[in-house]
Parts: sequence; C-alpha cells; structure tokens
Amino acid sequence: MSLLRLRGVQLAFGGPNLLDHVDLVIEPGERCCLVGRNGAGKSTLMKVIASELKPDAGEIEADRGLKVARLRQEVPSDAAGTVFDVVAAGLGEIGNALRAFHEASHALAENCDDAHMKAFEKAQHKLEALNGWELEQRVEATITRLDLNADADFAQLSGGWKRRVLLAQALVEEPDLLLLDEPTNHLDVEAITWLENFLLNQYRGALLFITHDRAFLQRLATRILDLDLGRLSSWDCDYHTYLERKEASMEAESQQNALFDKRLAQEEVWIRQGIKARRTRNEGRVRALKAMRDERAQRRSRQGEVKLTIQAAERSGKLVAEVKDVSYAYEGKPIVRNLSTTLMRGDKVGIIGPNGCGKTTLLNLLLGRLAPDSGTVRLGTKIEIAYFDQYRAQLDDERTVRSQVADNADHVMINGNKRHVMSYLADFLFQPDRANQPVKALSGGERNRLLLARLFAQPANVLVLDEPTNDLDLETLELLEERLMDFDGTVLLVSHDRAFLDNVVTGSLVFEGNGRVSEYVGGYSDVERQSPGWNTAAEAEPAPKPAPKAEPVAKAEPQKKRSYKDQRELDALPALIEKLDTDIAALQTAISAPDFYQRDPDRVAADLARLEQLQAELEQCYARWEALE
Repeated sequence: MSLLRLRGVQLAFGGPNLLDHVDLVIEPGERCCLVGRNGAGKSTLMKVIASELKPDAGEIEADRGLKVARLRQEVPSDAAGTVFDVVAAGLGEIGNALRAFHEASHALAENCDDAHMKAFEKAQHKLEALNGWELEQRVEATITRLDLNADADFAQLSGGWKRRVLLAQALVEEPDLLLLDEPTNHLDVEAITWLENFLLNQYRGALLFITHDRAFLQRLATRILDLDLGRLSSWDCDYHTYLERKEASMEAESQQNALFDKRLAQEEVWIRQGIKARRTRNEGRVRALKAMRDERAQRRSRQGEVKLTIQAAERSGKLVAEVKDVSYAYEGKPIVRNLSTTLMRGDKVGIIGPNGCGKTTLLNLLLGRLAPDSGTVRLGTKIEIAYFDQYRAQLDDERTVRSQVADNADHVMINGNKRHVMSYLADFLFQPDRANQPVKALSGGERNRLLLARLFAQPANVLVLDEPTNDLDLETLELLEERLMDFDGTVLLVSHDRAFLDNVVTGSLVFEGNGRVSEYVGGYSDVERQSPGWNTAAEAEPAPKPAPKAEPVAKAEPQKKRSYKDQRELDALPALIEKLDTDIAALQTAISAPDFYQRDPDRVAADLARLEQLQAELEQCYARWEALE
C-alpha cells in the first residue's frame, strides 16, 4: 500500500502554475530524488507534501497515521539550547516537556536546594502526565545513533554538525517519509559519506530528497522525479540512466512540437483564405484550429539556459606560484606544515579536506595574500585573479542585482565587447524585473548565479572558486564544469562535491591531519584510490607521518582493435538510430491524433505494438553502440 498519493495538485503564486496538475505516488521504503531547475518549485512541492502549504487544487491522500518529517535547506534561526533540546523539539509539546525536565535535572545536579528540587518535581510530573518517559529514551537513542553530544551547545557547532542535529530532530519522530532539502550543503566529504551510509543502511522509511550532489544522488536514488515547467514526471531508474532517457524524451518532444507547429501553420494559412473557408462551411475544421491555437498557447516555453562565458585576461607567466617549505599555524594549531608545491599555468587544482581544516587559509597562502610563518611563496608574472567566495561576502544585500555586476554603469566589457548589463544578466537568467531587485530578495541559487556573473565579468587568468556548487541546479553545475575544463588559465577549486572535483581538476592538495597537506595527481576518486580511508582519519592523527606514496600507474593494456565486421556495424548505427527516431516520432504523432482510437481495434493494437517494438529496437541500438565504442 502506498504511503502518499497526489492527484492533480496545482499551486501558483500569481503567475503560471508552479505545480501544474502534479500526480505522485510514494511507496514504502523507496528513495526518490526530486530534480529540476532553481525556482522550478522543488522546495514548494516538499512543503505541500509536509502540509506546510495548501495547494490551490487537487487531492492529497495519505496513509492513516503517516508521519512526515522535513529537513530544511537552512538552519532555522530559532534553534537554540543544547543538542538534547534541539532534538527533543521535534516531538512538539512532549519535546518541550522533555527539554524542561532535562534542564531541571541538570540544574538540580549543580545545586540541590529546595527551589531546584521543586522545579525538578514539577517538570517530572508534567512529563509523567504526557507519558513522556518512553520518548525521552527515544531522544537519547537517536542522539547516540547519530554520535552526538547531548549536552553540547547547538550554537557553537559547525554547520555540518548542526545539520546532523537537525537530522536527529527529524528522525526522532520516527517518520515513515523523510524529506531532505539539499542535505549535503555545507557538509564536508566525511559528513556526506556518513549521511549516505546512514540513509542506505540504517534508515528504513521512504525518502524524498533534493540535491545537487551527483555522487550522493547516484548512490541513493532508486527513482528520479523531474519537475519541469510545473509538470512532474517519474523515472524508475538511477540518475545516469535518467539522463540518457531524458535526453531521448526531450528530442522526441521537440520533434512532436515541430510537427504540431507545422500543422498549425498550415491551418492558419487555410483560415486566412477567409471566403473560401466560409463557403466550405467546415465548422469542424475551424473548431479544430481554435483548439490547436489554445494548445499552442498553453505550451509553456522551456526556461532558457545559463550562458557562462569566462572572460580571459592576458596569459600569465608559465609559473603561477612556487611554494617552498611553507608552514602556518593559528593559535598554536598547525594549519599547513612544510608544504612544497609548484603551480603552473593551466593547472586545475582541487583543495580537499574536512570543514575547518584550513582550506581557505591555504588558498590565501598560495595567492600571497597571507604571509607564512616560515618558508617562501614566489608568485609568477601577469597574474590576474577572480575570486568566488563561498560566504557571498562580496554581495551587498541592499544593492540591486545589476549594480553588483556593473557598479551602476549601463554596460560591461566582456572579452573586448561592450554589452548592456541587462543583456549580460539575461545570460544568467535574470529578467529585467529581477535584475532591478535588491540582492536580499534572491534565493540561494540566484545568489550563486549572481556571484558567477560578477566573477566572469572580470578579466582573469587565475580563477579561485571556494565552494561554488552550493545551491546551483544540476544543469548550471554541469555547464560550469564544461567552462572550467575549457578555460586555458589556472583554476584553484575548494569543493566537497566529489563528481565536480573528478570532472574538473587535474591535481589535488589534500589535508591529511595535523597540518600535513599531500599532493596527488587527479581528482577525488584518484585520491581515494591512492590513499584509502584518508578522510576518516584526517583529524585524528596525533603526529605527522610521511605522506603516502602514490601507487604506480599500471601500464595500460593495448586496446583490442575492432574487427572489420564490428567497424561496419558501428558505422551503420547512427543512420539506423536516426531512422528509428523518425519512425517512432511519426507513429507517436499518429497515435496522438484525436480519432486514433476510433479506428479498427486490430489496426490500433498493431500500431501500439509496432511503437513498442521500435522503441525496444532503439534501446538495443544504443546499447550496441555503447558496447562497440
């Protein structure tokens, strides 16, 4: 029996429907990832499911007694007290009673006078009246399960530990359905890996989550829910398979729209003949044309894509930075110890390590912005740096979006070309009304797009990106990857996004504990392969140890040459795939005709069977192409 069912759910905030006749069924135990553009309505749909928003229309049916808990993107400002207090708050009124009892018992332990004894007894009686003892054990068990310190001050925890506490707050309700909105934001790799393992191996309920972390998504999701232009589609597969099927679906949709528009244009020519149309008295055709016009008007155009263009400066010298025996400590704690490395023009270097280990400090040392305690940093010539700040400190909440990019000017210079600031901002999906609003009105994803607009408006041959992926939708993230890979300057990248690191960087500087920073060739997966378990012990080592040596790269075996027959088959596949695509599109067009099912039943069944056969042949062709390649 399904946990939750949405039928025809609609919701709008003054414009087109953000949720447009959404249907959804969630089954027990499945793990669904909700994907879509920034602003598509993913968080809104979660709020509807959590009963925090009421839809304008449609039905929501839930299993009797269904418990739903939601972990929000941002840490709530009113979360305060000890870890126990924050976790217990997930139980509502009983949680407040538990919190009062917990505080009273601690106060009594410190001062056993009459006043504290009376306060303790009062809290105890209230808890008994609410039958809260069993729930106290549940709170303590949840805290232990997530390896938390019940008496720690929540306000003093790092961002990653705060999110773990809030996860405990959601789990203490023992929800049947857990909603996670960007759960990996601001978590380091170790915390992300812990969360993955917890959700895979310990949590037994259903899961609906939003994430931009593709490695997290690929490992967890058993189903993909795609929210696009208000419509929700379901894909029973992993993320990589979804991408392949989605691309094929979009191509088919584009072909169907083109055929529809062609028919509509032909009918418009016919109706403009006027007198001839009226003489034939073909009122059915006139009504059909009106229906086609209505259908075309209701087709919502796909939101534009971000256009990222990195503005290249004059090439830097071949040497970007030479670092020799650099050490730096803060308040007696070693951050970097005896680091030697060389950055050359064109290097793309990832900086990897747990939160709070000193990654931003290392950036400042490499760029010469911070003097080391010992050792030397020599910078190359003609270096022009553009810096992406993870804390968005470069943004002034009170200034408008356009003034943040152009400093109140009307134009910006991009690769020697003068462009109006509004045209440039449109490349980053800021429409004129949005471009004239203050920064404080922007969502997290919009703020990151604005930072990218500022960054790429500056001529640079060294790009420094400190956690650029938070809040970006997957399409923008992949486009940013492509631009960074094509950039012929130098890139320094701090990120916990494993897929992003693997796709962009050619080398990594890794914090391995007690100030030791080791250098590896390749991205995150290469570091894991060369030094298994480095991220679990990074901060636990009492003293520095010699940096682990990279494994020798095995000599690649010569690739087996294709046979003549296989090569001929491979050469023929593109034309065959194109023909199958065309046949499928034509058949789908015929099936979508209003009178299709009024025809001879045997003919209808034959056409439907033929469509299924063609689609199966197309999948086989793609599989064979991949095998031959």
